[in-house]
Amino acid sequence: MDFVLVHGSYHGAWCWDLLRPELERLGHRSVAVDLPISDPSAAAEAYTDVVLGAVDGLTDPVLVGHSMAGLVIPLVAAWRPVRRLVFLAAMLPIPGRSANDQRAAEPVDGLVPPTTAEWTSLGDEVWAVGPTTATELFFHDAPADVAAWATARLRPQSYRVMSEPSPLATWPTVESSYVVCRDDRAVNPAWGRAAARDRLGANAIEIDGAHSPFLTRPAELARLLGDVAR
Repeated sequence: MDFVLVHGSYHGAWCWDLLRPELERLGHRSVAVDLPISDPSAAAEAYTDVVLGAVDGLTDPVLVGHSMAGLVIPLVAAWRPVRRLVFLAAMLPIPGRSANDQRAAEPVDGLVPPTTAEWTSLGDEVWAVGPTTATELFFHDAPADVAAWATARLRPQSYRVMSEPSPLATWPTVESSYVVCRDDRAVNPAWGRAAARDRLGANAIEIDGAHSPFLTRPAELARLLGDVAR
């Protein structure tokens, strides 16, 4: 099975480094992409172009979108055939609506706010997040060395992808699954369960832990993805 791994806000292809060997042990292949998240001129369509380049030559890939990448992988499926979409603690776009509008109208965001606010505006809707806030939101169940390794690699994120109306015209006709992280502080698990049921027509699959199981439960996540893809 070919998995195409698409990271969320502030992250990069590096965030899948612990998961990819576990997928390989199960006989799967994987490709991890780097989205141009720090470019203030780039948003969902530019991200989609990068993923389309990564899947070129793959005949039946499974797209895994983490967090913000949930806004991207349906656009890829609208352009070319894929085997399945897997939304990992991810946003689900609504055609013609922005993610920020959706977050204002629905309880998408996590229910446990960070105790720190290490947010730095770099201008043009580009923001950086500091290590303590990032750990609280994304890696609070990770060992200290893993959290430090991850936070050192985070990149600034352009929020244009959140503020623009989704370019998705209609939902693609492809099988989709949603994975809820039970102790997620970035995306509300209750929202994920409801959105999976209401928008994907399926019950969410659940995994223990926080927003980044590819770092904290890579072997378990690899088995889950393999089972879902089959």
